[in-house]
Amino acid sequence: MALRDDGHVSESRRRWPRQVYDHGSDPDPRFSLANERTFLAWARTGLALLAGAAALDALDLPLHHVVQSLLAALLALAGMLTAGSAWWNWARTERAMREDAALPGNPAMVVVVAAAGVVGLVLGIASITRALT
Repeated sequence: MALRDDGHVSESRRRWPRQVYDHGSDPDPRFSLANERTFLAWARTGLALLAGAAALDALDLPLHHVVQSLLAALLALAGMLTAGSAWWNWARTERAMREDAALPGNPAMVVVVAAAGVVGLVLGIASITRALT
């Protein structure tokens, strides 16, 4: 830990994660708080995908059990990737703000849209097939 001239521990050394807070200077708190809200929204999305996976696995749907299990696994994987990327994107954005650099993009949106699209498509086809028979 680094000591300042007045003998106190430097504030940046006490903050975690260091790969974020040991760089640049503190941005306007409004921007940091907005970044945190975005992180929390992505974390909630990851939890919702995991809840959807649990529901899909628990329900008795007119699908072959292997297809239903694969869809549940796809949603669970998408939920875990979304939650993990929420942290990664928060850290990248916070560090960019601290270094007064351009803000990074967020590729996690593709994961959420792709997983929801595949699951929706398969469930839609199953519903149509069931209605026609």
